[in-house]
Amino acid sequence: MKKKTNRTYIGGQAVIQGVMMRGKTAMATVVRDDNGELQMEATRIKSPEERSKWARFPFIRGIVNFVLSLVGGMEALLRSAKASIVEDEEPTKLSEYMAEKWKVSGGEILTAVSVVLGVVLALGLFIILPLWLTSLIAAAAPQVGKGVLYGLWYHLIEGGFRIVIFIFYVLFTLIFKSLRETYQYHGAEHKTINCYEYGLPLTVENVKSCSRLHDRCGTTFLFHVVFISIIVFALAGVPLTMLYQATGIHGVWESLISVLVRLLLLPIVAAISYEILKLLARTDSVLVLPLKAPGYLLQKLTTREPDDKMIECAISAFEKVKAMDEDPEIPEKLFATENKLSNLQAVIKKSFKRRGIDEADAEWILSISLGIPRSALSEERLVRRAECEKILSVFEERLTGRPLWYIYGNTEFYGYTFKVDERVLIPRPETEILVRQAIASLPEGGSMLDLCTGSGAVAVAVACEAAKEKHVTVVGADISEEALEVARENARINKANVNFVKSDLFAGVRGKFNLITANPPYIRTEELKSLPKDVRDFEPRIALDGGEDGLDFYRRIAQRIGRHIVRGGMLILECGEGQAQEIIKIFQETSRCDFAMVVKDLAGVERVVKLGF
Repeated sequence: MKKKTNRTYIGGQAVIQGVMMRGKTAMATVVRDDNGELQMEATRIKSPEERSKWARFPFIRGIVNFVLSLVGGMEALLRSAKASIVEDEEPTKLSEYMAEKWKVSGGEILTAVSVVLGVVLALGLFIILPLWLTSLIAAAAPQVGKGVLYGLWYHLIEGGFRIVIFIFYVLFTLIFKSLRETYQYHGAEHKTINCYEYGLPLTVENVKSCSRLHDRCGTTFLFHVVFISIIVFALAGVPLTMLYQATGIHGVWESLISVLVRLLLLPIVAAISYEILKLLARTDSVLVLPLKAPGYLLQKLTTREPDDKMIECAISAFEKVKAMDEDPEIPEKLFATENKLSNLQAVIKKSFKRRGIDEADAEWILSISLGIPRSALSEERLVRRAECEKILSVFEERLTGRPLWYIYGNTEFYGYTFKVDERVLIPRPETEILVRQAIASLPEGGSMLDLCTGSGAVAVAVACEAAKEKHVTVVGADISEEALEVARENARINKANVNFVKSDLFAGVRGKFNLITANPPYIRTEELKSLPKDVRDFEPRIALDGGEDGLDFYRRIAQRIGRHIVRGGMLILECGEGQAQEIIKIFQETSRCDFAMVVKDLAGVERVVKLGF
C-alpha cells in the first residue's frame, strides 16, 4: 500500500454527472453536461477559523460539520442536476405557464418533490421500518420484553435491522444505471484525493493507479452513524422504556415519542461518528484496520472504477478548490442554469459584498443584461439559461476587479452615452456638478477650455448642452493621445462640436478663454495603493496621481492661468475631499483671483471650486 505524504483537508462527494470538492474556504462542483462539456461552479465558504469558538469544540464541531456538509452537499447535488442538463431552446407551454404564473420551472418542482420524497424515504427506511420490525419480534417473543433490560435488547435488535436495511439499500441502488454512474464519480473523487495524498502529480494516468477507498468517505461516516446509533439509541432506550411502563404510554403515542427521540439524538450520533472518523483517518496503522474494514467494505459497493472523463471532473474540482484556498483573490464562478431573478440577484450581491465590490453593480448587470430598468428587479421572474450565461459572463469578469463600465465599454454621464476603457477614467456622478456650473457660467458666444479632458465627458456634455441655447466654442486638452482618441470618438457619438488637442495642461494651447474647467489628478501618491482594486489596477495612473499632497496640477494651473483666461473669465475645478480651501489659497497667492467659492456635492463634500479673474 502506498504511503501518504500529503495529507489534505479537502473532501468531496459525487453529484449528478460530476464531483464536488470542499476545502477550508471554497467549494467547487464540476459536471459534464449532456453535450460533453465541463461546467464548473466554485464558491467561497466560511472557513473553520471564521466560525465561533464554540463551533470548533470537539463533538460540537461534528454537529456543525454534519449540518454544513448536509446542506452544502444537497445544494451541490441539486445545482449539478440543473447544470448537467442542457435545456431546450424552446420551453414547453407547461413550463411557460409555470414560469409566468408561479415563477418556478419544472426542474424546481421536480427537485422539491425529490427532496421531500428523499426525506420521507430516509425517515421511513431507517427510523420507522426498524421500529416496526422490532415491535413485531417483541410481540412474537414476549420474553424479550421482560425485565429492566427490555429497552436495551429492544434497541439492539432495532439497530441490527437498521444495519441490514442500510446494506440492502446500498445493494438495491446498484440496480440503477444512473446510480452506478454516480458511484463511478464517487470513485473518481476518492482516487483523486488519494493521488494527491500519495504525492503524485494530478494526471489522469496517476489518478487511475490509485485506490478508490478513502478513510474520510461519507459512506464510512454513514456506517459509523448507523453503528453508533445502535449504542446511543439502546442506552437511551432503557430509561425511555421504563418511562413507558411507569406511565402506561403505548400504541401510537409510544411510536411517535420513539421516532421523535431518535431524531433528537441524531446530532449526538453524528458528533460522535465525526470524531471517530477524524481519529481513524489520522493513521494508516494496521492496528486500526479492523475498525476501518466495515467502511472499506461498504465503499467497495458505493465506489466504482471511473473512466477518464470522470477523473477529469474530479481533478478539475480538486485543483480549483486547492487554488482558491491558497489564493483568496481567485474569483467565484457560478453554473449558468435557469434560476429565479431574486435568487440570482442575492447570490451575485453576496459575492460582490465578499469581494468589496459595490452591490449596486449587481443590479446594473441584471438590468442591462435583461433589458429591464433597475426598479423592475423587485418583480420576480425566471431567468432562462441563455440569459443567465450572459449575466454570469459579466459577473465573472467583474469579480476580477475590472470596472463594470470597462466591461460594457460605455457609461452614462449627464444623460449622454460615453465610450470608456482602460485608456481613460470612468466619469463619476459628482463630476456632473462641474458640468452644471460650467454651463451656467459660459456666456453666449463664449469659449471654453477643458484641461485633463480624458474621455471628453465634461467638454462633450457642456458642448451638447450649450449648443441648445448658446453659440460657444469648446476645446478639450489632454497629454495622452490614447485618451484623446476616446474623447474624439465620444464627440462623434454625441454629435458634439469639440476641438481636442494634445497638450500638457497649457503647453500646447493657444489663445484665451471665457471659461476653463479641469478635473485633474488629485489623489495623493501615497494613497494610490489603498484605492479600491478596480480603480488602482485598471484606471490609468496618469489620471489619478496628483503628487505628494495631490495638489501638483492645481499649482501648475495657477502658474499659467493668467495667460489663457480673459478678464472676467472663470476657472472651475473639481477636487478631492478636504482640498478645496488649500486650492483657493494656492490661486490667491499665485494668480491673484478676484473671488472664490465652493460647491458641495450631495454628500456635503466640498467638491467644486469656482474662481473668478
